[in-house]
Amino acid sequence: MVFAQHRRADTATKLTPFAALAVIAFLSQPDRATAEDAPPPVAAPVSASVAVPDGSKVTVLDSIAVSGDWLGTGLENSVKSFAGARTVVDRQEINQSGATSIGDVLRRVPGVQSTDNSGSAGSAVSLNIGVRGLTGRYTPRSTVLLDGIPLAVAPYGQPQLSFAPISLGNIESIDVVRSGGAVRYGPQNVGGVINFRTRAIPDKPGLTADASVRENIYTAGGGSNTQYNTFLGTQLDNGLGLALLYSGMTGRDWRDGSDERVNDLALKFRYEITPSSEFFGKFSYYDVKSRTPGGLTVAQYNQDPFQNTRPTDYWNGERKAVDVGYLNTISANQEFEIRAFYNESYRNSALINSAATQLQFQPRNYNTLGIEPRFTQRFSLGPLQNDVTVGYRYIRERGDDNSYNQTLKTGVIGPTSTFDNATDAQAAYIDDRIAYGRWRLTPGVRFEHIESSRVDETLKQTYQTNNNKPLPSVNLSYLLTSSLTLFTDYSTSFGPVQNLQLNSQSATNPLQPELAKTFEVGARYTSKRIHAEVTAFNLLFDNQIIQLAGVVPATFQNIGATRHQGIETALDYAFAEDSVLAGLDAYANFTFTKAIQKSGATAGLDVPFYSRVTDTLGLKYETHGWTFNLSTTHQSSQFSDVANTVTENASATVGRIPGFRVWDLQADWKIPNLKGSNLTVGLNNFTDERYYTRNVDGNPGRMVGAPRMVYVQGHFVY
Repeated sequence: MVFAQHRRADTATKLTPFAALAVIAFLSQPDRATAEDAPPPVAAPVSASVAVPDGSKVTVLDSIAVSGDWLGTGLENSVKSFAGARTVVDRQEINQSGATSIGDVLRRVPGVQSTDNSGSAGSAVSLNIGVRGLTGRYTPRSTVLLDGIPLAVAPYGQPQLSFAPISLGNIESIDVVRSGGAVRYGPQNVGGVINFRTRAIPDKPGLTADASVRENIYTAGGGSNTQYNTFLGTQLDNGLGLALLYSGMTGRDWRDGSDERVNDLALKFRYEITPSSEFFGKFSYYDVKSRTPGGLTVAQYNQDPFQNTRPTDYWNGERKAVDVGYLNTISANQEFEIRAFYNESYRNSALINSAATQLQFQPRNYNTLGIEPRFTQRFSLGPLQNDVTVGYRYIRERGDDNSYNQTLKTGVIGPTSTFDNATDAQAAYIDDRIAYGRWRLTPGVRFEHIESSRVDETLKQTYQTNNNKPLPSVNLSYLLTSSLTLFTDYSTSFGPVQNLQLNSQSATNPLQPELAKTFEVGARYTSKRIHAEVTAFNLLFDNQIIQLAGVVPATFQNIGATRHQGIETALDYAFAEDSVLAGLDAYANFTFTKAIQKSGATAGLDVPFYSRVTDTLGLKYETHGWTFNLSTTHQSSQFSDVANTVTENASATVGRIPGFRVWDLQADWKIPNLKGSNLTVGLNNFTDERYYTRNVDGNPGRMVGAPRMVYVQGHFVY
């Protein structure tokens, strides 16, 4: 399983890259796998040196065609040889995890933590993912893509995913590149690149169809909801391929008054113009409304952790989008691709004030346009084979932020404050994937030019900023054996000044883009029965823009610097088919991260809202049409403020957050004579572990985690 990139138990408190080197040395031993276990020496898309009749060796690369590949030439299926920490979770593994949300899936990936400490925490509206100790509130430090297109409503001006228009039911796979893929994608990729790939258009004629229904019932809190998904697709004889995807959800979660409604609809198309060229794209619509109970004081939590003291609060949003692309594999040595996208988004929140007298509404509108052509040329220089890709990306963002209050007693609506935002961003990049024997070297650089403005329509003030930044990167891998890849990489990343931060721009406070530098070294071993991986990383995030505590109105400065170091390990072992344990698969993942503040009065203390230790352990057993899964995930304690306050106050706004471990159990039965259809029953958190996170924004306090949940799912294939 890909979830084999997860952790062991709390064992070490101090790990260094030398631990990674020790594992690399172990994996570098001669491959003793049988011929049956070993993959072929030259398997696309991995390139290799092969002998020719005269006894010399030449370097052979995979086909240059990359239809649907978001990372570029030669990387579509090359996780095994990718020069960086990368995890791909496919649809089967998502289903077998028992996950109810994207956060449930991603917290099983090494180095990734799901932190529900936001105003929309626990809801289907937002996505809160932190990578390698970076802040997870609304996933601001990672570039998040949907089919290679930016998911954020404004990738430069507001990368935070307080509104994340994607549902788990329409996802085919989740590709998490924690480092090593920074050249082409940005702007903010210090936390890596995460690509959600929707279900693919069938490549065969006739109707491909399936549907699933899942009922989730919480044994505490009284909540239940229904999730349903439908897929219809076909490939017509005239070269047109179509797919209709729908995923929805209705009901409530485990908190009182946590009702939710989700609709996620997409129509995908692909048309083969010639055998080497195609036109493709997607129309999509997404809407969601979620009521958010908010945080509780210690006394309220002890009385009833599932209660709702904010029944008026909710978030909702809508997104309409289209993306199109043209791909032409001109020859075995040339490829051209151009993609364009446009989306309109709306999101709103309603949050009650601390005195419970007013509701604050924050409606926001966005429209984003992007276009990206790129060209790849393959050529040889003596023994070196080169795949050089040059690309250009233009993104235009326009939007407005609005805010007004309504007095509950009278219903009177106060004045509206409005800010108009505009960003025009251009990025040009070039990289060269060089193959020499077993070596793969990819140097590259991206240059970003960003012009942003923010107009206060009430005060008639304008804030502007221009950002220019070259971002070099280099990746190196060595294919030691047909199963073992050693890799290292160095990358730079930055985050531009965002819409809400522009108000703080002045002659005495000239905000500069955030800058991060990442170095990692690791090894990946893949054979028929074994997958193992280890990565050591060192990340310096300098020049961070942070909000000054206690200053009204909100003021931002370049002040924060943090260093993130750690090690990620993974092991997956499938027992041989002729052994007494045939059908059993065991996997374990362990991550240790140390993220430390480097600036100001709190220098030397931990970064808030991350766990130093996370792990996943699991067993999967298949027999006679049945599949049984037992797994557990764990995270150690966290601090919720920069001062690392240990003792919790009565309002539950500060204090250490205890760690916890959750156990899940699942049984899946393949229905005879209905190929691909199955019934699944499961128990998530079957020990009913009571744990919580802490929200520190406008509705602060303890927020209880999901209690024991029973679910039943039917999946039926036409």
